[in-house]
Amino acid sequence: MPHPTLLDREHSGVLVVDVQEKLIRLIPNSQRLVNNIRFLLQVARLLQIPVQATEQYPKGLGPTVSELAELLPTRIEKLDFSCCALPQIVAGFRQQDCRQIVVLGIETHVCVLQTVLDLLTEGFQVHVPVDGVAARFPVDHETALRRLECLGAILTTVETIGFEWLRRAGSPEFKSFSQFVQQRAATLAQP
Repeated sequence: MPHPTLLDREHSGVLVVDVQEKLIRLIPNSQRLVNNIRFLLQVARLLQIPVQATEQYPKGLGPTVSELAELLPTRIEKLDFSCCALPQIVAGFRQQDCRQIVVLGIETHVCVLQTVLDLLTEGFQVHVPVDGVAARFPVDHETALRRLECLGAILTTVETIGFEWLRRAGSPEFKSFSQFVQQRAATLAQP
């Protein structure tokens, strides 16, 4: 019997929070963040894991970055910091029997934090890859991660999530997954 916090792709969903043009420019190592999110979205697509995405006031902050927009469904506009203020987010995950939600995006201490707290309140198990979320300032990022972990979120990494979803090397999807891992490793090796 697997541990209850081990991700199960049959009951997982992904939420990408506000990775937008004007915000991403302010994030340190932003290309690394985008590459990590892209990696996980590719894996989610490969394994047919439901994905939702939001944009915070896109008229002012611009659209989702192009490298991610091509992998995302329709992005839902919002003004509230928490994505859960949009009833269709929680309802969408429940309709698809997603009990474990992976939250990616920016900023860790604002929209990500408030969304994760609301998802926890709604009864979801929430996984936050520390390399799949970011903030403008390290102190905000680190403090938000500590707070989220104390309040019940499961901190992890994007690669760990991929391997948990896959579970075994002999699966039909393993070859494609391995290529995604190698591509990500190559981008992380670049200065």
